[in-house]
Amino acid sequence: MEDNQEPQETQDNNRIIPVNIEEQMKTAYIDYSMSVIVGRALPDVRDGLKPVHRRILYAMNELGLYANKSYKKSARVVGEVLGKYHPHGDSSVYDAMVRMAQEWSMRYTMVDGQGNFGNQDGDGPAAMRYTEVRLEKLAEHMLDDIEKDTVDFQLNFDDSEKEPTILPTRIPNLLVNGSSGIAVGMATSIMPHNLSEVIDGCAAYIDNNDITIDELMLLVKAPDFPTGGIIYGMEGIKAGMHTGRGRVVVRGRVQVDTKPSGREQIVITEVPYQVNRDSLTNRIGELVNNKIIEGIVHVNNESNKDGTRVVLDLKRDAIANVVINQLYKHTDLQTSFGINNVAIVKGRPRILNVKDMIAEFIEFRHDVVVRRTEYELREAEKRAHILQGYLIALDHLDEVIRLIRSSPTPEVAKENLINAGWGLDEIQAKAILELRLQRLTGMERDKIKEEYESLMKLIAHLKEILSNAGLRFEIIKTELLEIKQKFGDERRTEITYRSDEVSIKDLIKDEDVVITISHLGYIKRTSADEYRAQRRGGRGVRGGKTREEDYIEHLFVASTHHTLLFFTEMGRCYWLNVYEIPEGEKTGKGRAIQNLMQLPPDDKIRTIIDIKDLKDEEFVKAHNILLCTKKGTIKKTSLSDFSRPRQTGVNAITIVEGDQLLEAKLTDGSCDVMMAVKSGRAIRFSEEKVRATGRGAIGVAGIEVDDDNDEVIGMICVPKNAEIVPGVLVVSEKGYGKKTAVDEYRFTNRGGKGVKTLNVTEKTGKLVGLLDVFENEDLLITSKSGITIRMPVSGISELGRATQGVKLIRLDEGDDIAAITTVDEQEMEDVENIENAESSIEGVIPPDSESQATDESAEKPETPSEE
Repeated sequence: MEDNQEPQETQDNNRIIPVNIEEQMKTAYIDYSMSVIVGRALPDVRDGLKPVHRRILYAMNELGLYANKSYKKSARVVGEVLGKYHPHGDSSVYDAMVRMAQEWSMRYTMVDGQGNFGNQDGDGPAAMRYTEVRLEKLAEHMLDDIEKDTVDFQLNFDDSEKEPTILPTRIPNLLVNGSSGIAVGMATSIMPHNLSEVIDGCAAYIDNNDITIDELMLLVKAPDFPTGGIIYGMEGIKAGMHTGRGRVVVRGRVQVDTKPSGREQIVITEVPYQVNRDSLTNRIGELVNNKIIEGIVHVNNESNKDGTRVVLDLKRDAIANVVINQLYKHTDLQTSFGINNVAIVKGRPRILNVKDMIAEFIEFRHDVVVRRTEYELREAEKRAHILQGYLIALDHLDEVIRLIRSSPTPEVAKENLINAGWGLDEIQAKAILELRLQRLTGMERDKIKEEYESLMKLIAHLKEILSNAGLRFEIIKTELLEIKQKFGDERRTEITYRSDEVSIKDLIKDEDVVITISHLGYIKRTSADEYRAQRRGGRGVRGGKTREEDYIEHLFVASTHHTLLFFTEMGRCYWLNVYEIPEGEKTGKGRAIQNLMQLPPDDKIRTIIDIKDLKDEEFVKAHNILLCTKKGTIKKTSLSDFSRPRQTGVNAITIVEGDQLLEAKLTDGSCDVMMAVKSGRAIRFSEEKVRATGRGAIGVAGIEVDDDNDEVIGMICVPKNAEIVPGVLVVSEKGYGKKTAVDEYRFTNRGGKGVKTLNVTEKTGKLVGLLDVFENEDLLITSKSGITIRMPVSGISELGRATQGVKLIRLDEGDDIAAITTVDEQEMEDVENIENAESSIEGVIPPDSESQATDESAEKPETPSEE
């Protein structure tokens, strides 16, 4: 209705009150959200319980389902809770009760269940008519002294019963069992902790209210999960302890066994908290089938009621530690939990650190002890008052008996006793009239005197407690330590610090490997020893099986302990550790690179830089990344801009339409830069002429590109003060190549045309590769058909820059060079052994016959005139 609408009267004379719908919705939603926050989803900081759990425990207490009594059907308890206290669905009550009985869900169970209460594999519990429950002994201490007016009671939903607003717990349950829930606009996720540690923390807080959180963390070390596992790293936990928000990473516990056959198997004996064992097993199976995790031949969940046992059989050549780390990376065997300590404090939700939670619990225990003491004092004084009347009556026993006998009714007798002048009041007179005759014997009279004297001592003690705060806190501490002695246990969850963890690099042999990436995006690493050295002009061996439309596009050598920076055609940069690249046989096609990094389908890897250690700040600050594009643009950016890996990659250079990133090089800021184009020209200029810019910049002109058919094919960077100056190696698409001294290329300005570097003819084909090479290196040449040849650089002729070069590899008709790279020279085998090995492999021509082909194809270098 509109705000200005006039009130109307109905036939029943009831007023219709106009309201603003926006205000009404706001008020109603706020009321609803507060109801959910306070009355359903968030635990109370004092007893750590939500209303449904509190009502279950109270109902079981009222039914007398103590730990030393027999079980009763779960349906009986659920009916009691629903009928008296919790007007919601029966499944909500039963599910909550089941969880309190599951030892893998609760660090310390509150309900002792008999029957099928589900399991860690995700199987649900039996129906409530089949299961039985009673309170755990520990849960009884949640209800200690509830009958002594220690907590407030409220009316239930229909005002027919009373229920406690809180339980007078002796257990710091919020920290011990934790809690999780989603309310309106907020959520809570409090981790479980070890009872012994939490009580030690409470005792330390009682001794010193000014204790720091760091000092508390020496006692309450970290969460302690019911399913055990291993906490990996403490930084997130420390943040959670200090601020109430943090992160805890938990790993499952594994062991490596050796079978009688000699093969190893990984056995998972503990899974992280709240991880479903069947789901974990299925996930591992999927990863093995999809070849994301290598080395596993079979996985089986052999868990039962006695414990967790998931068995992974390994291949004979698999490294168990590497597989374990892959499991941590790709499955829930490593899980992270967000710490979000939100609880109801004095009726309002609040974020709490560990000290806040302990302080609130101790304050609550103090209130309970005060109220309990006041109750006990009242009761003791009541009893002492009656005993005092008994003692007066015993002192005047004959007169009392005579007075009672002479009274016509009990009421008259009571009045006569009050008016007898002995100082008796109505309560005492009534108690005397109800006194049994056997209490008048000599022995009973002595007992009354003893009881009265002990009561007077108790009253004095209770009054001292109420007047002495130190004594009250000592009582709280003593009662807590009694709980620890009865129910305390050892930690189940082990704590490991990241600095103490063995790096996966330590589990990988430090060796050089050949990394190949195909045109269609398949990547693999292979031991460099698998590529045999051959003489110049040989046919080579197959470097990788590819589809007909695929071929090896990148081939280079790196150490397994290094990090690779992958630069794509669209100017993006991605990171990958060499050991993370799947190892494959020389003839295998490898793994799709999209499985290893988040590479868009319309982008592809263009060039790779090998970095020894991205965490070496001194090295990172002293080096740059030099980038060039096919259209001749060059750009310099500090390596520090690429030192923080991101899973989604970062932008390395802004690529204009029609251009592509071609090359990326690592430099020290003082190199000579050379760029070459397909038409056979090359330029040389100082790196200092390229100013440093940020990652998002476009760059500046490096070499002039003549037309749309020409493009840059390579870039090299030669250190100015190098002890050994490399040669410049150029290779054409038809397999011709040569070495030339760097000094034959004169310095020019950046952005010029440059000078001739290869005499391009129809026989040689266009220029395809430019490398800086050393005499102790070997050259690896790969063709589009997948043929790879390895030859020593020292065997390649050094010729003038304007010659066409000599034939380096014999190609089949229609085949072209796809990639060239260099590797450190390995120890060359005896020539006879090489010849014998090569002659025994199909498709490899023996050197004797090959040399003839080489001599025929290696024509005399042409030396055309200078341009």
